[in-house]
This record gives sequence, structure tokens and C-alpha cells, in this order.
Amino acid sequence: MARFPRPSTPRSLYTLYTSPSKTTPSHSHTHSHSHSPTAALLLLRHFSSGSLARAASKDEKEPWWKDSMSRLRNIGISAHIDSGKTTLTERVLYYTGRIHEIHEVRGRDGVGAKMDSMDLEREKGITIQSAATYCTWKDYQVNIIDTPGHVDFTIEVERALRVLDGAILVLCSVGGVQSQSITVDRQMRRYEVPRLAFINKLDRMGADPWKVLNQARSKLRHHSAAMQVPIGLEEDFKGLIDLVQLKALYFHGSSGEKIVTEDIPANMEALVAEKRRELIEAVSEVDDKLAEVFLNDEPVSSTELEEAIRRATVARKFVPVFMGSAFKNKGVQPLLDGVLSYLPCPTEVSSYALDQSKNEEKVTLSGTPDGPLVALAFKLEEGRFGQLTYLRIYEGVIRKGDFIHNINSGKKVKIPRLVRMHSDEMEDIQQAHAGQIVAVFGVDCASGDTFTDGSVKYTMTSMNVPEPVMSLAVQPVSKDSGGQFSKALNRFQREDPTFRVGLDAESGQTIISGMGELHLDIYVERIRREYKVDATVGKPRVNFRETVTQRAEFDYLHKKQTGGQGQYGRVCGYIEPLPQGSSTKFEFDNMIVGQAIPSNFIPAIEKGFKEAANSGSLIGHPVEHLRVVLTDGASHSVDSSELAFKLAAIYAFRQCYTAARPVILEPVMMVELKVPTEFQGTVAGDINKRKGVIVGNDQDGDDSVITAHVPLNNMFGYSTSLRSMTQGKGEFTMEYKEHSAVSNDVQTQLVNTYKGTKPAE
Repeated sequence: MARFPRPSTPRSLYTLYTSPSKTTPSHSHTHSHSHSPTAALLLLRHFSSGSLARAASKDEKEPWWKDSMSRLRNIGISAHIDSGKTTLTERVLYYTGRIHEIHEVRGRDGVGAKMDSMDLEREKGITIQSAATYCTWKDYQVNIIDTPGHVDFTIEVERALRVLDGAILVLCSVGGVQSQSITVDRQMRRYEVPRLAFINKLDRMGADPWKVLNQARSKLRHHSAAMQVPIGLEEDFKGLIDLVQLKALYFHGSSGEKIVTEDIPANMEALVAEKRRELIEAVSEVDDKLAEVFLNDEPVSSTELEEAIRRATVARKFVPVFMGSAFKNKGVQPLLDGVLSYLPCPTEVSSYALDQSKNEEKVTLSGTPDGPLVALAFKLEEGRFGQLTYLRIYEGVIRKGDFIHNINSGKKVKIPRLVRMHSDEMEDIQQAHAGQIVAVFGVDCASGDTFTDGSVKYTMTSMNVPEPVMSLAVQPVSKDSGGQFSKALNRFQREDPTFRVGLDAESGQTIISGMGELHLDIYVERIRREYKVDATVGKPRVNFRETVTQRAEFDYLHKKQTGGQGQYGRVCGYIEPLPQGSSTKFEFDNMIVGQAIPSNFIPAIEKGFKEAANSGSLIGHPVEHLRVVLTDGASHSVDSSELAFKLAAIYAFRQCYTAARPVILEPVMMVELKVPTEFQGTVAGDINKRKGVIVGNDQDGDDSVITAHVPLNNMFGYSTSLRSMTQGKGEFTMEYKEHSAVSNDVQTQLVNTYKGTKPAE
């Protein structure tokens, strides 16, 4: 999601744009009149009721929604698995007054964290769905999108990032920058999301925030500096020192809700001065205004520093690092202040849409409530009342009862209910404006669809959906639960674009494919949980094909004499492979001159050959790239029938098939790997072991990008072994390239296994 520089505005207007956001939350001016909901609604109605009102009262109205927009933050919290992300969200909700008691993720009270609302998540203690939650902190509205931290759910992370204006990257002070942090950070960079870092778990044994900070600089290539210094670590972790305001903060009360500010302890003054200088140096490298002050050796005031950090963070040149321990309720409130002070509001980041009427031309969206409505459905959930669709509004105003147009499907729908979500509870609202995240009921759509009010044909960028890499055969255990089973699969397909369902024509099984073994396991588990359908899961399998490599003649007479009409049919001709690159897989030519076989029997012969080619005699898979030529034959005036010729064709094919030197074809995948350079040798060796051919190797920063062609049959369980080879830092994508012949030893092995299983069937 590219962000563009803000469009140039007249100077007077520009001051209005920025003035509210400059005020720091501690001394923000609250206009009591503009914050009462009724006044706000009236103003909004008045405001969007047309340009007349707009022209007449421009001076009064402009600041009103500028102020409301600058008090809005859409943030995501994403991190490596188990670095305490959901716990942090839980604390944030507690301090902002959204929940009244705190539950741990793997809590003994059996309630589980608020954000993990699916049973499966509470049981495994991992977050799968990104629930969107809304809360207020110091008169600011904050929408938090909780994202999963597991590689197999990256589509959820990408969808959430597409919707955010800023993010918090949580790092564990013991584990440091782990593999998943690198993946998540790479995604944030791709969608150009400004971010803060939060070093969590300072209360654990072996906590070392400075080590983590250096790792973030070297591994993630963050330009970052600490905003705080911890007072004591591990058991003795007491509080934090704010380097901007130069105050010591202690957290008292049963769950850290009372913040006590004191002067900096004398024994820490030297360290604090050094760290503050480090912070100012780091920021002045990327901010010219602060650099001037710094180079003139003038003292830097806290407001100057704060504004400089905000400018640098919004421009994605700097990553402020906060610290604390969510579990011990320390350091969460300063982090929230940091979100308000340093992360951008919706008008400060610019998103663009693609204009469908002008051949996907890029259009920059103003991000204000007066434009035409543009909203993106970024998440679907099956709620108790039907499908719940999460929308992020990029421009315009959405009201209950409005008609909106789904650009992707061209349908026009009415919004029956508009709600604001809090994990899985909801509150009804009448309308919402740009920058907000809401959910609507009863709107049928797929995730990634764009809605407008019909005046424009914009779609938000198509999110890149990776191809599924793993397939499993599933079938319900009992016959009568088929309905629920297909309902479940349909729903998951709509919710998750990386989950595909197909029917295997050869075996009649339902095949599900997804982003990895864990991904598919979770879905099978969810079918069991939510739809009470027990499903058996087959072994992942590969679709082979067979083909012939040389020409072979056939001449076969099918003769059967019984009482009454017998069967008689004779076919002569040859089979040969089709030339390379031909589009058809099967060709039948009738080259008979004269009436050796009456023409009404020819279709029956073709049908016979097609049927025979459906399963080759090597391993019973379809035969492709085959040309059958009929040159001669014989018929009997009484005994010839369609059935006789069809059978003659089938037997003729089997008779000459082995003479045509058949081979087995297997699907070969184009695999693209991205691994840190230090693991390049191990990974390349492993690909060779899997009979892969490496076709390319590039450097990309600290990573090696390897392209290889590997047979799919040797790729099972690869994601797991790649993770173990690269300490979880490698990622790979694979897509189908072609079917190519297998080597002789593999062919013999496959044929023998097929022969071994055949009698059993």
C-alpha cells in the first residue's frame, strides 16, 4: 500500500490540517461542544449534506472533523509467536476501560484472553483471527487489530496491515528478534506501515533490552533508538525512565493502573544522559529541524524532540523503541501515549485506489469524510446473525440503511445494521466516517471486495494472495453429515482466500489445499469444532500422468460367438505421442479409406480409446499427449455393434501400449526460497537431495533468493524441514510449472507400488 506525500494545500488550510495533531495528548485542547455525540452527528449530517452548507460555513466545519480525524488511530499489534502480543492487547483494553478484569492467555480461570474468542485459540493459546477492537485513551479513539503471529496465517497479517495506519512490533526481551518478527517486519515494509517497537517481558530471567535493540538494528535494519530506560531488570524491574520528558515512571496498584512520576534516581543520571543523547543523535540523522538544533549544541526541549520523533516515524525513517512487561502491568500506558504521539492519524497517510473505469489507473484518496464513499471488506466472519463483514472506510461516510455498491461483483446492497466491534461483542452505531473500522451485517461479499456509493468505480489494490502449497484429501466419517461438511468448506473458502477446495475427479475425494500443514490442520479441527463433523484426513498426494514416447502399431480382432447375435469388430492402426507443445491432450484420426468399418461405428471406437486412455496400465493414471490413428478394420454385417467396436478399441490400446514405451510424468514445481545467506549451503544441498534443479540464485540484502525446480512428490513436509534448517527464518513459495518424465528408478518403484496395491482393490 503505497503512501503518497500529502497533496499540496493552501497554507492557511495546512495549518488547520496539522494543528490538532501537533498538540501532545498531555495538554490537548478538548472542545467540549464538538465532542458531544449529538453535536457531532448534527455537524456530520450538516457537513455531508452538500456543498452549499460546506461553502457557507467552511470556517466552522473544517477544524471540526480535522480534529475528530486527528484523534483517531488505527493500529495493529503484531509479533513473533509467544512474545506476549495478546497479553499486551488485553492490558491495553483494561487500561482504556474496555474490560474490567484481566485474564491471561493460558489462564487458570478458564476464561482466556478477551481477543482470543474462538475455543480453538483459547485451547492452543495462539491467536488466529485478527479481531478488531475499539477503545479510547485520553480522548483519542484507537482501533486495535490483533494479528496472528504464525507463518501459516500470513494472509491474515497481510490483510490486517492493509487496513492499518501504524503498527506496534512486539519483541521479546529474552528471545530477541525471532524469525517471525523478520517475516512480519518484511510485510510491514511491503505495505509501508510506520511502526513503534515494544520490548516486552522485561521481568523474565535473562531479559536484555539493549541486546534486542541492537538485533533490531542489524537484523531488521531498523533505524531505531530507545525512548525509555528500564529501572532494574528481571526480578528487580521497577519502572521506566522517559527519555523525552526526563521523568521516572512507577506503576502502582493491583494491576499497574496508578502511574507515579518521580525524579530520576541519582545513580542512573549518567546512563539516562547518554541514552538521551543517543536518541537525539538517531532522530537528528533523519530529521533536519532537530539536526539544526543538535548541531548548534542548543539544549533540546522535550516538545521539540517529540515533534521530531513524530515527523521521522510517520515518514517511516525512524522506529521508536518502548519497553515494559505487559504481564506485570508495567510500561503499557506510556506505550499508549506513544501511539497517540508518534503514530499517524488517517489523514496523514495517503492510500490510493485503482480506478476500474480508467483501466486500473491509480487514484490518491483524500481520506476525508467529504469524498465519495470508498470502503474495503478486509475480513469476514460467520456470526450468530449471518455473515459479519469488517470494513475499513478510506473515504466518505457510511450510514445505516444506505445502498452501497460492491465493485468486484457489481451488486448493489443495503446496509441493514452497522456495528462497532469489540472482539466478539458489538455495539450498534448509526453512521461512521473515513478512517474508522466498522462491521456490517447481511452483506454478501468476499474478503478483499471494495464498496463505494456508486459514484466512482474504485477498487482498493488487489491484495496479493499466495498460492496454496499443500493438499489433503478429506471426507466426513458419517454419510449424513455431508451438508454441514460442505457448508463449512464453503464458508472457510469465502473467509480465507488462501484456502481452496477442489474435487479430485479420479478418486472422487474432496481435496483441500492451503498454506501449510498447520493451516490445514486448523481447518480440519474447526470443521470438527464448529460444525460437529468428524472428518478423516488422507495422506497428501500427487497427481501423476502417463504418456507414450514412440509409435506402436495395433491390429486387434474382437470376436465373441454366443447363441444369437455375437460380437465382431476389428481395428487396425497405430498410436503415437503428440508433438511437443500441442494444446490438446488426446487426438483421434480416422484414416480409413472406403467402408471397411461403417461410419456409424467410428464414434464408438473413439469412445473406447478415450476410455482406455483414462487409466494407463503403468500406475493407472490418465495418459496424456496421445494420438490414435485408425487405418483399417473389418466388420460383420450381423454381429458388428457399437459395443463390439468399443471393446475392440479398449483391448487394442492395452495390447500396443507397452510397445509404445510409456513413461510416468510427475508435476514439477517452481520453488522460490528466501533464506538468510548463512543457511544457503544447507538449503541448496537439501534441494539437490530432493532431486531439485537450482536455476537461479540472487542476493537480496542479507537474504539469498534461490529459484529451483523440484518434483512435488519430494516437497511434502518441506515447510517443516525448511524451518528447522534455517531456524525458522526461511520462507518459500511454490507454484506448478509442468509435468515432466520421472527417472527410471522412480518409475520402477511407482509401478511396483501400484502393482502391489492393485489386487487389494
